[in-house]
Amino acid sequence: MSCEDLVCAGCAHPVAEGRCPRCRANRERLHQNGLGGMTPALISLALIALFFLTLALKHLTSA
Repeated sequence: MSCEDLVCAGCAHPVAEGRCPRCRANRERLHQNGLGGMTPALISLALIALFFLTLALKHLTSA
C-alpha cells in the first residue's frame, strides 16, 4: 500500500499531499518502511527455502 491510496483521518486529504503534520509523519513512515521489509524477492526466497526444507525433511523421514 502506498501513501497515494490513503486518506488522512485528520484533514480528509490524501496522505501523499502532506497537508497536516499527521499526513507528513505517516508519509515519511511509509516511505522509510516500504513494505515492512518484505519485498517480493524476499518473499519468493522465503518460499523457495521453505520448499527445499520440506523436501529435505521428507527425505530424512523416509530413509
